[in-house]
Amino acid sequence: MRRKAIQDLLRWKSDEDRKPLVLKGARQVGKTWLMKEFGKSCYDNFAYFNFDEEDELKSVFETNKNPKRIIELLSMISGEKILPGKTLIILDEIQECPEALNALKYFKEKANEYHIIAAGSLLGTLLAKPKSYPVGMVNLLDVYPLSFDEFLEATDPSLFAYYDGIQKEQQIEEIFHNRLLDAYNNYLIIGGMPECVASWVKHKDPVRISKIQKELIEIYENDFSKHNGKVNSGRILMVFRSIVSQLAKPNEKFMYGAVRSGGRARDFEEAIEWLVSAGMLNRVYNVSKTEHPLAAFDKPDQFKLFVFDTGLLKAMAEVDNSAILLKSDYQFKGPLTENYVLQQLRGQFDAEPRYFSDKNSEIDFVLQYGTEIIPVEAKGGEDKSAPSFKRYISEHRPEHAIRFSKRGYRKDGYITNLPLYLACKTKELL
Repeated sequence: MRRKAIQDLLRWKSDEDRKPLVLKGARQVGKTWLMKEFGKSCYDNFAYFNFDEEDELKSVFETNKNPKRIIELLSMISGEKILPGKTLIILDEIQECPEALNALKYFKEKANEYHIIAAGSLLGTLLAKPKSYPVGMVNLLDVYPLSFDEFLEATDPSLFAYYDGIQKEQQIEEIFHNRLLDAYNNYLIIGGMPECVASWVKHKDPVRISKIQKELIEIYENDFSKHNGKVNSGRILMVFRSIVSQLAKPNEKFMYGAVRSGGRARDFEEAIEWLVSAGMLNRVYNVSKTEHPLAAFDKPDQFKLFVFDTGLLKAMAEVDNSAILLKSDYQFKGPLTENYVLQQLRGQFDAEPRYFSDKNSEIDFVLQYGTEIIPVEAKGGEDKSAPSFKRYISEHRPEHAIRFSKRGYRKDGYITNLPLYLACKTKELL
């Protein structure tokens, strides 16, 4: 399957100010595959080292600070000479060897002609503590599950060819609109985890997908219990397991008391930070004003938490496939749709999406595009009634206002209606 992150890696490779690159992202989003694929297709060869599988590797970094000596030893271990710019050096599960993470700064300072890329699970939690890695000496790249367009290219290449060519304000023929909505429904069920997508391409069996998703959730929950840092692993698990009920509330704002009766911020703040840093949850802050720059108006104590992959959220909420496929209304339709829209919007704009609520209105998301602020409504069906969204538009008169729904691509007065399947093309279609 083709991943858009390869383009980011190519830009990194050709950048004359390139530094060693560290990939961040939740476990199983395809970081190892991406690094090897990049090494195979864009270099003469690659040298792959895994600190989890080869314990003796650690001694190379524990006893040496000189990058040239480290390269000599790695060449001997891999059995091939590592050449500057021609061999991609891959350091996987680097969190198992803090000295290797730290050694990246020596490569930046003394041997930057070597191309080094590193990744590891829960690396985000390590990078959130600046003492534990060489700040300013590495480039960082976030790796996410497959977005809808990557999923579509992997599962239905001919439909993707049509999708890829969709232009601003293009009329989408009904036959393609319906096929793309079917693909969107499939994405809600399968999600973007590479293992789930690969299984669907090979077997087209929803039972297998469900099994993989349950196993992934179990892997993550085991990670929490193995985690032995200063954050209480039981609290991490409690926060993670509360997400479905948090999102099912009429007001999806995260409530500490919904994790545990009488729970307070001080009980669970660190657990939330850990889950966000690990890439497991996406946090969206409420803003007091919808003005540029949005970050200046964040309310740190008011936020929503979403799961990093919509298929996993669907599995956690135990939504039956038939509810999605038969176009019925079900209790969790709104939160699942919002989770999907956020997953597609992340990384498109320089500023992270926020949401806005006051006495009069609740706006699902607000986006910052240059200095412009764009309100976004996410609807799971064809319904277009949105009184608070319309009230906000009449009061603020934004240049763009977007409603995602299952309706066709059209302009309704001030509102641009984008079909849900176009969410990952939002910036391109503005």
